[in-house]
Amino acid sequence: MQRRREGEQVECAGRPRPAGRTRRPSLHSLVPSSLEPYNKAMTDLFTIAGRQFRSRLIVGTGKYKSFQETARALEASGADMVTVAVRRVNLDRSKESLLDYIDLKKYFLLPNTAGCYTADDTIRTARLAREVGLSDWIKLEVIGDQATLYPDVQATLEATRVLAKEGFTVLAYTSDDIVFAKRLVDAGASAVMPLGAPIGSGLGIQNAANLRILRELITGVPLIVDAGVGTASDAAIAMELGYDAVLMNTGIAGAQEPVLMAEAMKHAVLAGRQAYLAGRMPRKLYATASSPLEGAVR
Repeated sequence: MQRRREGEQVECAGRPRPAGRTRRPSLHSLVPSSLEPYNKAMTDLFTIAGRQFRSRLIVGTGKYKSFQETARALEASGADMVTVAVRRVNLDRSKESLLDYIDLKKYFLLPNTAGCYTADDTIRTARLAREVGLSDWIKLEVIGDQATLYPDVQATLEATRVLAKEGFTVLAYTSDDIVFAKRLVDAGASAVMPLGAPIGSGLGIQNAANLRILRELITGVPLIVDAGVGTASDAAIAMELGYDAVLMNTGIAGAQEPVLMAEAMKHAVLAGRQAYLAGRMPRKLYATASSPLEGAVR
């Protein structure tokens, strides 16, 4: 009997099929190619101060069990931008440091001022980050209350004004107060980062109405939900509200399986962004049949 060559096509009921063992197609192969440009449009680039990022997930680097786990979680998250606490990272590169595990060719480093409680302290920390060569971008945190870690919005505004004048690209962690959000933009903030719940609480989005107001009224700079995300659905909700990105740390590092949660967060942020761009169906009080009676065979 003549043997078929590998890859040779044979006829079956008038339809060609590949010779040899039939393999189950992957889910990706079932998606029509005509959808590819549409899907690419939905994963649009994220821009801050003229710099573009592919991922809308920004990941923190604290609270992991080891530097190695941190690196694995960053990889799984798909993030382009990672944030490090200037006051908690070892800047002496002659000793082992978190910075040894962050590939600066792959990730954009965003120093933060975690642990600062005054505007002056925050400004000094930002300047230190620039002087040691970390970045002239800064995630600005000025804590006003130790129990809740809520921001001191007045001190944040003061520090933003000073650092923006000194050429820093300031991403300001703040409350969901629309008045101060507008003032931060006027002071030179390149992004406004309202909390969804207290830092490290994992409560999820507790202030959706205020976040919607911010989204409607702040359009000149990106809005990033920062703090409170506890699981993937929280990240998706933040993105469905129309926010440009989500920043998280404990939601990943505090999970039982941080690397797996990092991957879940990646998919959640993408799904939430796609859902926002697609536009959800209207909410209705009563049911609407998915198979209408009009045109039904009787």
